[in-house]
Amino acid sequence: MRRNLAALIDHTALRPDAVRADFARLCKEAVQHSFATVCVNSAHVALCTSLLADRQLPVVATVGFPLGASNSAGKAAEAAQAILDGAAEIDMVCQIGALKDGLQDVFIDDIRRVVDAADGKPVKVILETCLLSNDEKQRGARWARIAGAAFVKTSTGFGGGGATEEDVRLLRAEVGPDFGVKASGGIRDARTAEKMITAGANRLGTSAGVTIVTESKMQDRGY
Repeated sequence: MRRNLAALIDHTALRPDAVRADFARLCKEAVQHSFATVCVNSAHVALCTSLLADRQLPVVATVGFPLGASNSAGKAAEAAQAILDGAAEIDMVCQIGALKDGLQDVFIDDIRRVVDAADGKPVKVILETCLLSNDEKQRGARWARIAGAAFVKTSTGFGGGGATEEDVRLLRAEVGPDFGVKASGGIRDARTAEKMITAGANRLGTSAGVTIVTESKMQDRGY
């Protein structure tokens, strides 16, 4: 029996040109396939929350997305509004430049402000691993944990690269077994999803969730 991949998927619609019909379809698919969450830019949290009002299915909001280069006060305000709009989790992009410069205090403070604004809701920190050395990835994961995050996440999907097995293994080894690791970016089929989970991911971010779970069910039936 294969894994229940649907229960690990944040079903995602983050394109800047997405319209209301896209979010309606996203929420309908998430309910139909029992995905873990839907994940959208913060401007669309209230809409998705209303569409899922009679369902026990959380909405994830991105913050500082996709660059992470907005100021910390702005990220905190965005997170606070997303929580008011109904978000159950926050996926924030870190200050990538601060991480590369080794500015620990700046990097941690940026995350802590969002963690505080999230008012107890889990915060995932997107490192954008394609832009980092292995040392920077490890450092970012370590500092995110110190800052009070609940997950580290590989990628936005907009940075020129996505999740790799090697990066997921590296992050899992750095944060240990009891911390979240989310693989995101370029996960478009069941085989890749399985590889990411085997490497250590316990959440997947993808806009191809329907394809992934359909393939997984077919493979489970021997097709």
